[in-house]
Amino acid sequence: MLAGQILEILRETLRPAGPVALHEPVFAGNEWVYLKDCLDSTFVSSVGQYVNRFEEDLAAFTGAARAVAVVNGTAALHVALLLSGVRAGDEVLVPALTFVATANAVSYLSAVPHFVDSEEASLGLSPARLGEYLERIAEIRGGQCVNRKTGRTIRAVVPMHVFGLPVDMDALLKVADRFHLAVVEDAAEALGSLYHGRHAGTLARMGVLSFNGNKLVTTGGGGAILTDDIALADRARHLTTTARVPHPFEVSHDELGFNYRMPNINAALGCAQMEALPGFLVKKRALALAYEAAFSGLPGVAFVQEPEGCQSNYWLNAILLAPDRATERDDILRLTNEHGLMTRPAWTLMPDLPMYRSCPSMELPVARDLVRRIVNLPSGPGLMDRAKREGAS
Repeated sequence: MLAGQILEILRETLRPAGPVALHEPVFAGNEWVYLKDCLDSTFVSSVGQYVNRFEEDLAAFTGAARAVAVVNGTAALHVALLLSGVRAGDEVLVPALTFVATANAVSYLSAVPHFVDSEEASLGLSPARLGEYLERIAEIRGGQCVNRKTGRTIRAVVPMHVFGLPVDMDALLKVADRFHLAVVEDAAEALGSLYHGRHAGTLARMGVLSFNGNKLVTTGGGGAILTDDIALADRARHLTTTARVPHPFEVSHDELGFNYRMPNINAALGCAQMEALPGFLVKKRALALAYEAAFSGLPGVAFVQEPEGCQSNYWLNAILLAPDRATERDDILRLTNEHGLMTRPAWTLMPDLPMYRSCPSMELPVARDLVRRIVNLPSGPGLMDRAKREGAS
């Protein structure tokens, strides 16, 4: 029975002494020190030294010129799409296989998500299939990409780096250039992932990160916009600070803004987590290599590896069942979770959600195949340390 074999592999690899979460954060550095300092300062809201420091740390680590810290990754996507020119009634191309925030951020602008198929190599958006699709359904009018079927402008495309596996960005950027599309990278899951030596989220004009509690680096909740465009970063900071006009004492706002700035107390946690990030990445890679070796001899199962030329942060490790074993996916999920080892399927495809069923979509043969075969494995950065302790006891 495949489910039983996978359970035993997980037990042998992780050596659990109790329940194992899908992705549990690790707080073993300066988190308590920085949080106490933040509390002692009384600057716990959206103004404080830790917000500035966290933004500087993010920019330095990713190689972006600027980072703008906000309350969550969805807010970062919302503002990045707005600054990319997306307006009500536009269409935005997003992968069908993604977390719901990618599509929701489009909807917040009263724009229309337009769903795109995936490729198996990265689990992300397929540039080749997207290019072929746009050749059939779109045309350039007045410098804009127009959907011939709906008459709406297709304004942007949002590649999402699934589980930290980088999308083929070179190919996608060529498609975007050919069809006059803005590109916003959804790198919410990809902090620490590299595409041919460049950090995910820095390959287009804007990219976004997430620091939710289950991310590699967490601020409890939080996100950031990355960009090399200084003027754009300043504009993002202004809009996410309720468009407040700087003044020593007067409170005035010059346009519709958003109360999206990251609080100082969250940024304090993030600064400590950023100090630990290089070590987290080493441990995540060690866990991925252990999984790869453990599953290498199991027929009908393939460990999902980083695309060629890329370095994944392996945020969520995953196995891909062979097509003829896909019917066993739910048995695997049920058995492993019953034994305290949390596994998870991929997300429900976006056009299968009730609020998005009427949205435009290309045919999705690859995404539909992948979603029935993916199983995510426990992936926290502390799991290898835990396995070593249990193995030595």
